[in-house]
Amino acid sequence: MDRGSERDEPPGRGAGDAAAGRVPLGVIVVDRDGLVSHWSSGARRLFGVQRDDAIGHPAADLLPVSGALADDLPDDALPDTYGLHQAHDGLGPDLEASLDGRTGYATAGRARLFPHADHGTRIDVLWWAYPLIGPGPSRLLVLAADATRLRDERGYDDETAERISPGFARHTELPASAELERRLPEILPNMGPGLSGRIVSQVLELGYPVLEFSQYDRVPVTPYWGVPRRPGRGPAEALVPQQRTAAVVPLGAEQDLEYAAVRERLEFLNEVSSGIGSSLDLGETIREVTSAAVPRFADFAGTHLRAAVLAGEGFPDGPPDTSTVMFRVSVEHNDEPGRWDDTVPVGEAVAFPEHTPFYKCMVTGEPVLIPRVTEELSHRISGEFEKRDLRPLITGRSLLIVPLKARNVVLGFMVLMRRPDRPAFDDMDRTTGAELAARAGLVLDNARMYTYQENVADTLQDSMLPQVNPRMAGCDVATRYLPGTRLGRIGGDWFDTIKLPGSRTALVVGDVMGHGLNSAAMMGQLRTAVQTMATMETPPAQLLRNLDDLARRLGENYLATCLYAVYDPIRGELHLANAGHIPPVLVRAEDGRSELLDLPTGAPIGVGGVPFESTVVRVSPGDRLVLCTDGLVEVRGSDIGEGLAALCESAAHPAASMDVACDTIIRALNTRGGRKDDVALLMARLNGIPDDHVAEWHLDADPREVARARRLVRDRLLEWGLPQTVETAQLLVSEVVTNAVQHAGGGRVGLRVVRTDALLFEVTDDEPGLPAMLASGPYDESGRGLRVVSRLAREWGASATGHRKTVWFEQTVSGR
Repeated sequence: MDRGSERDEPPGRGAGDAAAGRVPLGVIVVDRDGLVSHWSSGARRLFGVQRDDAIGHPAADLLPVSGALADDLPDDALPDTYGLHQAHDGLGPDLEASLDGRTGYATAGRARLFPHADHGTRIDVLWWAYPLIGPGPSRLLVLAADATRLRDERGYDDETAERISPGFARHTELPASAELERRLPEILPNMGPGLSGRIVSQVLELGYPVLEFSQYDRVPVTPYWGVPRRPGRGPAEALVPQQRTAAVVPLGAEQDLEYAAVRERLEFLNEVSSGIGSSLDLGETIREVTSAAVPRFADFAGTHLRAAVLAGEGFPDGPPDTSTVMFRVSVEHNDEPGRWDDTVPVGEAVAFPEHTPFYKCMVTGEPVLIPRVTEELSHRISGEFEKRDLRPLITGRSLLIVPLKARNVVLGFMVLMRRPDRPAFDDMDRTTGAELAARAGLVLDNARMYTYQENVADTLQDSMLPQVNPRMAGCDVATRYLPGTRLGRIGGDWFDTIKLPGSRTALVVGDVMGHGLNSAAMMGQLRTAVQTMATMETPPAQLLRNLDDLARRLGENYLATCLYAVYDPIRGELHLANAGHIPPVLVRAEDGRSELLDLPTGAPIGVGGVPFESTVVRVSPGDRLVLCTDGLVEVRGSDIGEGLAALCESAAHPAASMDVACDTIIRALNTRGGRKDDVALLMARLNGIPDDHVAEWHLDADPREVARARRLVRDRLLEWGLPQTVETAQLLVSEVVTNAVQHAGGGRVGLRVVRTDALLFEVTDDEPGLPAMLASGPYDESGRGLRVVSRLAREWGASATGHRKTVWFEQTVSGR
């Protein structure tokens, strides 16, 4: 290489310029197959090749290291097919050293390159190449710097710039050799400590990289990866020999190099940020956060979270203390498998003692840095944990504990450790770890909030949907609810089954227009209103009119569709009324044929001013009624008629059970693309009640008819083979019939007994006033009848229709 005399001095500069060796470096590692295995951000900026386009590609296509890959490359210039035009190289001596009994050569050079992407821009590259001897796939370490930048930023003329060349020197020949040795790992790629240590030893043996300005001026290349400069801080001292002539580097290079470490760490943090938070699933996010630190930043990472965070509950209450339980939710390390499993198992709940660095981080919310865990500190920490010896795992390691915070609340913390053979954590690592934890805390809080909102949505939706009894009097019921894909899984679709007097059942399906909390709240109000009016035996058409009035009083935006049907299993009739809802499907048991019931459509609830009509449909035992919301049959871009046809076809499909029939419909219709709305599906098999399971009598309003009522009930229960129910039934019938006779006003009293899963007794009279349970004293002669009924009956109630009322009660059949 060209050598300048000792009098050579760059123009305009004098002694005392102390930042000569601080140059930005690209760091590249080549494996034994000649492929790039590491490509730093500096290499990306220098050569203009992204990391993904470099890793795994031949180094000969990307680097101007002529002669360094002698087994793979010719000694002459690189051909065009390598992706580079090389104009010049060959500056710098070759040095020879002995490593492990083998010979390795370190080479340096300078090359002027024209990347294909931009033939008008020349890159003047200084490079150093070190062969890597020993086990492992790494073969060559390459350091590269931009000589063009050295020239342009400091105003060198071409002659002066040509005197700058790459070379080597024994680090012991330079001042502060120990500092050089300590800093050398910082310019190497972050790989395992074993490989990193091996590379350091070989670089020190083969020669420290230097910039040569003359044969006397050799400036060590020492990029600074530490804390960025603060205001008022003077230029950092350079590790340069004290000679008569001070070598210099371009103007502004020291600032770039001063911040090179910060840029590298920011790139690491950006890579971590892009790799975590890919899912809002809390468990997956925890695993991403923990694994992001290993092995690039630490050799061990353990994440601990507060119980409220892990459960997806609300924000944790108050600051943590000694009673705060932390759960170890994830552990990552690159030690031998199983080494940490018994001592720090995942899933363990731990309350950290007060005199530990973990507790300090937890309560202060600040990082805790221990460069090396001494034996004394290791013994003290281990002593705070009963039946657990942490000393073999933490002694000699570098320890960094960083808090996981969101909105200034500590959610947990991460424990980070490095093995003894790896550089200890320093202040910059503390800053980097804190920033890593801050980003991780935000991601974890987002996942926690999402989990919490999902739990709230599920709880709200579940609380508003009924717990439907699958067996009603004379019919079996099955339901399905599918949340929509929008707005937190909360919607306004609902279904309901309501037990009515006379063994009847009300079947309801409704759909509030819109989505989200407002729709769910409106749905809850409407469902409650339907429940109330149904138990008052409001006829279907009148019920929808009342519901319409209520919706308009609640607000202008209260719009909903609703289908209300009352099934009478004794008469085999359906009474239906529709308020703008899609029609139901009736599947006939006789021939398996399905049909859409032709009902007066009506206007949606909340429109107002539109009459509602009811329709009576005769049904037979075994027929199935299918009611659903439009989310099942309506898909954007498709005609709703196609969905209704598919509903009829799938509803008619034979099924072994009601649940299987519902699943068949869901599979047939829900797989159609584009569904975003929620779905409510209700299916009822209308079994009916056989005539011989119903007994009905008319009684005169005469006290003597009470004895007759007891006798009629006894005879019928014995005929049905239910002798164990006779005594209680006679007592309850006697009390209810007595009340009816006393208040009937001379009219007739009706008595009906229906046998289903239970015994239903109904007593009807001409007095519309509903009975009330009265408080009675020890000497009162009346007022205890309904109290007896309430105590002995499974259920009881009363309803009024027109000028008549019905008091009913149910009695459990023994053995059922």
